[in-house]
Amino acid sequence: MPAITTLEKLTLSLGGEKPKRVVVAAGHDPNTIQAAAHASKTGIAQMILVGDGKRIKSLCSDHKIDPELFIIIDEPDVIEAGTKAINLIHSGDADVLMKGLIGTSDYMRLILDKQAGLLPKGNVLTHITVFDLPAYNKLIFASDVAIIPLPDLEIKKKLLRYCIDAAHSFGIEKPRAALLAASEKVSLHMPATTEAKEITDNWDSDDAIVYGPLALDVALSPEACEIKGVNTPVAGHADILIFPNIESGNIFYKSSTLLSGGRLAAAVVGTSAPCVLTSRADSEETKFLSIALGCRLVK
Repeated sequence: MPAITTLEKLTLSLGGEKPKRVVVAAGHDPNTIQAAAHASKTGIAQMILVGDGKRIKSLCSDHKIDPELFIIIDEPDVIEAGTKAINLIHSGDADVLMKGLIGTSDYMRLILDKQAGLLPKGNVLTHITVFDLPAYNKLIFASDVAIIPLPDLEIKKKLLRYCIDAAHSFGIEKPRAALLAASEKVSLHMPATTEAKEITDNWDSDDAIVYGPLALDVALSPEACEIKGVNTPVAGHADILIFPNIESGNIFYKSSTLLSGGRLAAAVVGTSAPCVLTSRADSEETKFLSIALGCRLVK
């Protein structure tokens, strides 16, 4: 498969494949229904809405959406809707889970439930965002901007692996990963730099190029690398960004959309099936693109 370099190409790549089955927990949410209709019409997903059936049909009428685009499972209780959605993943009747009107804390609690959830033992639940930025000539895969406040060394290794696997699913054979910090200099006063160096020094897989510590400018800008005299196989051309903490990742996430016109897709990974987790403030387009990402990440 040719490398997917834009989110537009992501949706096009799914058009020629068998649609994945995406189940929405508490699907009686107007923005989600619009995104689900878009995904169904473009043929990238078969959408299953578990939620208040009357409310779903009313919203379809309000937005001039044909309810026949969806499989609708009537369950007015939000928590029960979430439980039924997860059960469809377990039974093999759905491939991707998506958050609807259910609260984020309830959604995550169901995913993390030790008996009935979706997180295999030994895995780390994390969040991957794929950015399509006007100022950069390819996609950026980044973690973690939403779930893990301060990943330690071992967790960073897992975040890195999840991002590499995601990049591979986009046809990027040998992605370049930057372990971010405030500086390229290693300092005991800055744990992000020492952890980045340790991961770099011990990296022994040939399916990705990994380097750190790198500041954001030299991770993405060849001009910054030239000015600063930084010369590594990753510098200036990163496909993957691993953030040192949730604050830096979250600020990058929001500034990319609010200030630079970036588009993005996001999903929770580490789970037995991709889980789409979008914010109430996210646009219909972001939700649609996140559905596409979830479908691409299905193994």
